[in-house]
Amino acid sequence: MLSLLRIRNFAIIEELELELSQGFNVITGETGAGKSILVGALELLLGGKASGKVVRTGENMAEIEALFDLASAPELRAELEEAGFEFDDNELLLRRVVQANGRSRVYINGALATLKQLSDIAHRLADISSQHEHHSLTDPAGHLDILDSYADNEADREAMAAAFREAEAAHRALRELETKIADRAEREAFLRFQLEEIQKLGLRPGESEELAARRDKLSHAHRLIEAGARAEAALYQQDGSLSEQLGRIVDSLEKALEIDATLKEPVEALQQALALIEDTAKELGDYARSFDHDPGELEAIEERLDAIRRLERKHAGDIESILEKAEAMAKELESLESLEESLERQRHARDQSIDRAGKIAETLHRARYASAKKLGEAIGDELRSLGMGEARIEIRLEQPEGDGDALTYQGKRLGDRGFDRAELLIAPNRGEAPQPLRAIASGGELSRSLLAVKRVLSELKPAGLYIFDEVDTGVGGAIAEAIGEKIAAVAKNRQVLCISHLPQVAAFGEAHFLVKKETRGDRTVSTIVRLSDEERTSELARMLSGKEITDAAREAAATMLESAASVSAKAKAGSKPRRKKAG
Repeated sequence: MLSLLRIRNFAIIEELELELSQGFNVITGETGAGKSILVGALELLLGGKASGKVVRTGENMAEIEALFDLASAPELRAELEEAGFEFDDNELLLRRVVQANGRSRVYINGALATLKQLSDIAHRLADISSQHEHHSLTDPAGHLDILDSYADNEADREAMAAAFREAEAAHRALRELETKIADRAEREAFLRFQLEEIQKLGLRPGESEELAARRDKLSHAHRLIEAGARAEAALYQQDGSLSEQLGRIVDSLEKALEIDATLKEPVEALQQALALIEDTAKELGDYARSFDHDPGELEAIEERLDAIRRLERKHAGDIESILEKAEAMAKELESLESLEESLERQRHARDQSIDRAGKIAETLHRARYASAKKLGEAIGDELRSLGMGEARIEIRLEQPEGDGDALTYQGKRLGDRGFDRAELLIAPNRGEAPQPLRAIASGGELSRSLLAVKRVLSELKPAGLYIFDEVDTGVGGAIAEAIGEKIAAVAKNRQVLCISHLPQVAAFGEAHFLVKKETRGDRTVSTIVRLSDEERTSELARMLSGKEITDAAREAAATMLESAASVSAKAKAGSKPRRKKAG
């Protein structure tokens, strides 16, 4: 149940607060006063597409808040609590903020939420029948949804959608394998050429760095040999070498050591240094004498590096990545050679997934077939009580044949909703053959058909709040009164918010609100007030006669209110509506 609605800076609404009652809440007002803006705000709050255009001119953002009482929906509260949203008693506070740039934020009980989280619960909080939905009845695509709602096929519909996605994925994988086989010869030749080129070079990880270091060494061979030889001479070979000078110093100190034992440590250190110099001189000499600097080796290294660089440029990577590519190519070649086996496995997997989807589609079809006649009769009963005394409704089920590359099951085309198509057919008068609703229904008949559908479905899957936005379009007189009575019947055990331009419908409201458009300074604002009994009479009289309210109009309005109250009282005193399930 919707307890409270607050709207700020939305279209021509500056600030509005609406406290709703259980039962039948009706909203009236002159054309353009902003009645349907309220529905637009609720649609946005419940997950509709956000646009900066809804923000009141001169403001930065629009804000819509709604307080719902979930006392009768403990399962929904439990789900939200499991998702991490905290509750104070049974109150659910939804808030949607839309900025002038079109960005929006969603809050559930004060916590930031996602639009998906909001959309997932919206249909359980409210069912909105807008003027646009009247015309959606002319689109057969939505008729299957109506039938499935009546047949309680929600679980099977979800299973069907999942199975179809799986079958589609398996089918795509099969087509990709078939394409691979068709292109295999060309692909195999390409892979073999690439792989042979890499293998022929015999690459090793880190080889480029090793070759570059060897090349640098060979390029400076003469300099390195000369440096080694000079160092050996200076350290050991030539007259006056470092080792010769240090040797004389050591000899002198060794003699001094015989006199003063405290020189032992310095003498030993110099002896070690002399030995180190002699060893180092020998190593440097050996380095210079044994240096391998074959000119042909340098040329071979340059050629090898050049070949490696060409391959690295070709494959846009270093040796390590080229070797990884080669490994992947080898695996792909192996898989190409065994494609026939993979093809058979994938074809089997595809056929199995189609079979699973097809069996669910058959289950759905049986449930739909069993419910179609009952739904047609139920809608027909409602239409006859809405002034279409001879109307008959049929639900036509068709199963299109598969064609092209479409997934088929036993010759029938599969989709995410099974293989059925449904269409509502109507025969408004006795003796006429049923025709598609889209082909022959007038605006008034569409309005009544939508109300009839909502009335039937509301007995099976009641929402917390039903919103009717001018479902009385295109009718008047006794038909309008019948529509008012029908909406009152929907409101008998649940909450209804109805926007109407007909006094016959408004008379059935238990709480009556008036939307008015006012000018404040240089701005237009929309306001809403709850009417007293006397004010209700005046409003219905205005709806009957226009601006000049006559005494006759007041008397007619009072009579209308008394009659509606009497009908509603009798309905409430009667038995509760039975919950009809298709089976």
